[in-house]
Amino acid sequence: MVDDITSGVRDRSPKEAVGRYGIWSVGLRSEDPSQRGELAETAAELEQLGFGAVWLGGSTGVQHAVPLIEATSRLTVATGIQSIWQYEATDTAARFAELDAAHPGRFLLGLGVSHAKLADQYRRPYSSMVDYLDALDALGTAGVPAGRRVLAALGPKMLKLSRDRAAGSHPYLVTPEHTAEAREILGEGALLAPELKVVLETDPDRARSLARDSLALYLSLPNYTNSFLRFGFTEDDFADGGSDRLIDTLYAWGDDDQIRARIDAFYSAGADHVAFQVVTDQGSSALTRPEWRRLAGLLA
Repeated sequence: MVDDITSGVRDRSPKEAVGRYGIWSVGLRSEDPSQRGELAETAAELEQLGFGAVWLGGSTGVQHAVPLIEATSRLTVATGIQSIWQYEATDTAARFAELDAAHPGRFLLGLGVSHAKLADQYRRPYSSMVDYLDALDALGTAGVPAGRRVLAALGPKMLKLSRDRAAGSHPYLVTPEHTAEAREILGEGALLAPELKVVLETDPDRARSLARDSLALYLSLPNYTNSFLRFGFTEDDFADGGSDRLIDTLYAWGDDDQIRARIDAFYSAGADHVAFQVVTDQGSSALTRPEWRRLAGLLA
């Protein structure tokens, strides 16, 4: 029976592996051994709640997936996103091989180029990503297969690279309009798994205040603001923490019907999977388990 389960998990396509819904969280990764028990318990609950994948936020390494995978039987654990500047391709491939040998088909490598403000080595992001993928492929069977990696892609060039050199794309902080463009570029076969921030608040002032607190960092990063400008926003939308129009486009908030409608907009635009990041006043590293339970009920 165990062999049957392992075989079934190993043979899943990327779309089957992540399912329809996932959770994106910085809090699900930790270097502290004392937190492994809580992380394992949380992962087991998320699997039981019906989420198909968890995305480990921040510049996460393969090693952060281990306690979550060990605590579950089918849940896919993905990096969302591992910075190519922080982890060498050879080290990433070695860690992937070790993890995949122990738990076949359970891990998906998300790769990204981060931001000039956050990575000292930042240079020629597109070419550097190509070089990183070349390094993985040069390792042959000891590398990370294209079907087991996705790329953080905002612009058309990186989206095409996601189509041609990976299983698809995991875009962060995007709109349904971006999702529609991404689907057109990726084609039908590739995985498209955007991240979506959710504020489980019905009061407009409260919901938008929480959203603006979480958006502040991203408005200082040109990769995101340039993406927003491409989809019809203006510099005025970035003032004072973000206009209501920007907030309401990037965040799902309101009552259950309003949140579901916002989620459905991403699926209508072509998403295969949506990775939900629940925004609260507890900070991005919190394990917001009550909110994840409520979200699971809403999705059901």
